[in-house]
Amino acid sequence: MDLRKLKKLIDLVQESGISELEVTEGEEKVRIAKHSPYPAGNNAGWAPPQYAPAAPAATSPAAVSSVSLDDEDEEPEGEEVKSPMVGTFYRAASPGAEPFVEVGSTVKVGDTLCIIEAMKLLNEIEADVAGTVKAILVDNGQPVEFGEPLFIVG
Repeated sequence: MDLRKLKKLIDLVQESGISELEVTEGEEKVRIAKHSPYPAGNNAGWAPPQYAPAAPAATSPAAVSSVSLDDEDEEPEGEEVKSPMVGTFYRAASPGAEPFVEVGSTVKVGDTLCIIEAMKLLNEIEADVAGTVKAILVDNGQPVEFGEPLFIVG
């Protein structure tokens, strides 16, 4: 299949309300799927939550629940869960909702830890290890880079 035609199909899926497209031309077959952490189907009247900018740490009581590293730079033992993309880190599904995890929460492989917003898409980040959340290394609403440690789970 022509690369230009494939690009047009990808753009069509991104710009439309469809979540999946499959095209067959002769022996060639292409399937494009758009994944979203929100329900599929008729989304009329439904919009993803809008996030307000994070409040400064000094005025935000929620910031106290994040664990910051000591002056000694001693990290808790465990596996780092790293960001798979560049985007904005959110601890909850919406501004007023409870965070997905807190320090001390027990998680299983596949449990949602946070959301990273990238290019107006909200991507759920799941635990790839089981254990207890030892540290949350990023503040809510902070930009994150690819490969940046987000959590320590041990």
